[in-house]
Amino acid sequence: MSPPSQAAPTSWILSEPYAGLQAQALGLAEAAGLTPDLRTLTSRFPWNFISPPRWPWPLAAVNRDALAGRLPDVVVGCGGMAGAVGAALRAGGQRVVHVQHPRMPLRRFDLVVVNRHDEVTGPNVITTRTALHRVTPARLAEEAALWQARFAHLPRPLVAVLIGGTNGRFRLTTGVAEGLAKSLAAMMAADGVGLVLTPSRRTDPAATEILRSALVPLGAAVWDGTGDNPYYGMLALADMIVVTTDSVSMVSEAAATTAPVMLAALPGRSRRIGLFVDGLIAEGRVRPFAGRFEPWPVTPLDDTPAAAQEMRHRLGF
Repeated sequence: MSPPSQAAPTSWILSEPYAGLQAQALGLAEAAGLTPDLRTLTSRFPWNFISPPRWPWPLAAVNRDALAGRLPDVVVGCGGMAGAVGAALRAGGQRVVHVQHPRMPLRRFDLVVVNRHDEVTGPNVITTRTALHRVTPARLAEEAALWQARFAHLPRPLVAVLIGGTNGRFRLTTGVAEGLAKSLAAMMAADGVGLVLTPSRRTDPAATEILRSALVPLGAAVWDGTGDNPYYGMLALADMIVVTTDSVSMVSEAAATTAPVMLAALPGRSRRIGLFVDGLIAEGRVRPFAGRFEPWPVTPLDDTPAAAQEMRHRLGF
């Protein structure tokens, strides 16, 4: 195993090119005081047709530049490709931490950091209530200062709306978007709130257009995907956050703020996400969205710093 570094420990972040995966691994590394170097993994032919846990030679199955250079103090991976590559690196003596269930034996990693709704336990497992992320008090303060003037034209209280999209478990169709638009418009009319909304990469453009057409004439701001992304500014300045239930990451990031979080239900079902939502409801951190501005006192919920501290403790740096 690589010896602990006397300076700030170095780390590689191994992940596929998905912002949600990268944010979790980067959030853990940054909270641990590591020096992260993001290495994006892509699979090479013919391994792109085979599930990563079945790769016989994982280090040869990905782009060579991702693994170039001197190995770091610790590798932090997230996602299927990172699991396969990380397990192979650890077999060669590298310290490896994996975020999320790697879908292979946990003993192949030094540490595995999972959400409690994954229902995974073991001597090398660190469990969190929410997904890891990069939302910190310092970042929220910085973003609040950056976006305060840009949101100044919107009425207060301000509601931030985070929209996901259809995935393998939930659906956000145009019909669902119409219903959500009506609920948000009704809240604006009944409660006099300002509203700023951002879609995600998974949001169907047709659904986004329905939300924009219904809400912008009422004075809402809807990000069109150009210019600076207002996402962190929205988290920082919102008096309440409404987020669709398809994304554990977005709900987790919202829960790390000082704003009450309301969940807009989407058609579909997921046992894991159901357990996640039920846990946060039981703790009083989130509530179902019912078309009204109904705030309540909350405390930010963020397990990323604690997971990072435990990781450093167990790895001895």
